[in-house]
Formats: sequence, structure tokens, C-alpha cells
Amino acid sequence: MRSRLHPQPGSPGRGRSRAVQLSRIRIEEQRARDRAALDTRGQATVHDDVIIVGAGPAGSVAATVLARAGVRVRLIDRSAFPRDKLCGDTLNPGTLAVLRRLKLDTLTEAQGLPLDGILVTHGAGVAVESRYPRQLEGRAISRRALDWSLVKEAVAAGAAFDERTRVHDALFTDWRGSPGICGVRAGPPGRVSSLRAAVTIAADGRRSTLAFRFGLLGHPIRPRRWAVGAYFEGVRGNSSLGEMHIRAGRYIGIAPLADGVANVCLVKASSAGDAELRAPAALLGRELAADPMLRDRFVGARMIGRPSVLGPLAVDAIAAGVVPDGLLLAGDATGFIDPMTGDGLRFAVRGGELAALAALDALRGGWTGVHAKLAAARRKEFASKWKFNRLVRALVDSPAAVDVATGCARLVPVFIRALVARAGDCDRA
Repeated sequence: MRSRLHPQPGSPGRGRSRAVQLSRIRIEEQRARDRAALDTRGQATVHDDVIIVGAGPAGSVAATVLARAGVRVRLIDRSAFPRDKLCGDTLNPGTLAVLRRLKLDTLTEAQGLPLDGILVTHGAGVAVESRYPRQLEGRAISRRALDWSLVKEAVAAGAAFDERTRVHDALFTDWRGSPGICGVRAGPPGRVSSLRAAVTIAADGRRSTLAFRFGLLGHPIRPRRWAVGAYFEGVRGNSSLGEMHIRAGRYIGIAPLADGVANVCLVKASSAGDAELRAPAALLGRELAADPMLRDRFVGARMIGRPSVLGPLAVDAIAAGVVPDGLLLAGDATGFIDPMTGDGLRFAVRGGELAALAALDALRGGWTGVHAKLAAARRKEFASKWKFNRLVRALVDSPAAVDVATGCARLVPVFIRALVARAGDCDRA
């Protein structure tokens, strides 16, 4: 297990106040009680207050919030950072609002390319564009840069970061008579260690080791989709708009990035023809060359590096079941709905913040009511947007519905403006 970034001992978290200092006193009191509760195989040492599995946006934001509150937190991830991540690379206005409030927007403000709306096209030759209301903006920035920036923010706040550290299983204990977990077994093969903590947050994505371990997250067989993503240079006609090109059985997202680079993502239905994904560069090239609304823009464009492939992915799953004491879920580990409206990162960063607040509740007062309170907070924050995303996905999956919607958009522009504002979480900005 390799630990690459660690704060200096005693390094202070940022933004502390007298209230935070009081919270830390309460946490220390709870920590002392938890040492006895976490006695496993004669070991009575709590190495960390919180372990967070997964250093994506949800995990890193949770780590930062906790470290700033004076909590001893360890962030672990199986990958070496910085690393690439298949994503649309866009942050909508609602996502930026969360990052700004948490003072985590330095990189996005400095390097993110401003996006002021969305362009939507339909294969029948219809193109509709709309700006965000109130001159709101989103940003386009690579996940490689964004995720690495958020990890460094967590470390600067006081979190420890262990990369190349794979979780193999949970550590089990009794929480005052109730079964629960007290950390994880993690590390490379042959060097697996027991990492103990009063709280473990699983923020390791759609295939979360701990969520699946406890039967909390299942992937429905249908519908499923593949995603193919690549970066291009020399794409013509890029603007300050994020783009969604809806076609039968698939859609293509394009996001303009800095230095003339464009992120291109193809999402297609899983089918018997999935063998074509063995040559993803050729598949992406064929899709772009065959599209009458896109082909001219990619004449002379060059793919940078190799494309990424992900799938087949379920597009709608919500975690369900009894979460054991000692464990919290964040990000896609809590469930996911195909974020084709570009709001996946808001689910991540705000969900990470909510999980961190739940962890503070558990550290201060034990686990009674913690999971129910967190579930209620998630519903309040996300339930209406989940419904909206399901509606949009159902619309896109129906050619007739797409025809009706695009007709309405051309005849009644306020229709598309309302959709774009909702997709951008502008009510949260």
C-alpha cells in the first residue's frame, strides 16, 4: 500500500471557528467511547475517525468537509492519481454553486472553459440551443484535472491520501449490540492491511465494493448502455455551449475544453452488436463520419490518444436495503440515473457533502437515526431531479416523443429554455 500525499502532522484544517472547535471536542469524546466499541481481535486502536473509499468528487469533497471540521480522515483509491476518467467533463451551474460555497472552485474558475447553455440536435436535422437563465454559467474541464485538484484540496485540509489501495472487504464489529463495520481490509495483493475507523464512507462508484458486499446496490439487466469517450483537437464549430446530439438508440455529447480540445462521448444501447466496441476508435469515427450534422465538423480533426470504453452500464439503480452501522454511501455508490442532462457531478459533490455531515452526526452522537436522516436529505436534494432525468431518458428513447419535443421547442422557445434551466440545476445556483 503506497501512501503518496499526507498532510504534515498537526496541520490545521481551514475555516475553523469556535463552533468547529466545539464540534471537535464532541468528536474526541465520541472517539474515546468508540475505542471500546471497536475492539476486534484484541485490537482497541482507532487509526482514523473516517475512512473514505474512492477519491472521485464525492469522496474528495467528503474528505475536505470532514478534515476542515478537525476529523482524522483517510481517503483511499485503487488508482494512481492523476488519472483519466470517462465523463462528459461538464459542470452545470448547480454544481459550480456547490463548489463555490465550499471554496473548492479555484481550478474550475482558473482553467474551466465557461459554458453558457446547451445545444440539442435531433437526427431529423433539428437544432435548438438555449442559454442558462440569469447569465449563469457552467464550466468544462477534464475529470483528470478536476479530480486531482479536489484530492489535493482534501490533503491541504488535513486528510491523508492513499492511492493504489484496493478495498477487499469490510472489517466487522458490533456497535453496542448491533452488527456493523469498523473499517476495511485494503491494499495490494500480498500486502493487505486492516484500516480501522469509526465511520467508513463508500464513494467508489457504480461498482462499489462495499455497497455490493452488503447487497445494497444491484444493476438491473435492462436497459444497459455502452459509453465511448475520446478527446479530439481540430473540431470545427465549437462554441460556449455544451452539446447533446440525440439519435436513434444513441446520443453523442460534445464539450469544448481549453486549448482547442473537445471531449466527445458516444452513449449507445447495449445490443448483440457489442463486439464492435472491441475497436472503439473505429466505432467512434464511423458514428461521427456517418452523422450528417456532425461529419463536416470532424473533417481533419485528430483523436488524442486512445478512447475510453465503459459498459455495459445500467442506467437506473437506487441503493436499497439496510445499511450497517459504521457505513455510509456517497456518489454513485448510493445509486445512479443516467446523467445525460449533465448533472452527474452535482449528485457527486453535493452527495459527498451530505455524507460528510452524516459522518459528523455519527461521530458526535452515535448511529441512531443517522441513516434515516441522510436518506431524507438525499431525497430532499435529489428526488425531483431523478424524476426529471427519468422523464428525459424516456423521451429520448422514444423517436415520436423526440419529434414532438423538438417541434414544441421550435414553436415555443420557452419550452426548451425551461428544460435547459432544469437540466443545469439553475434553481440551485
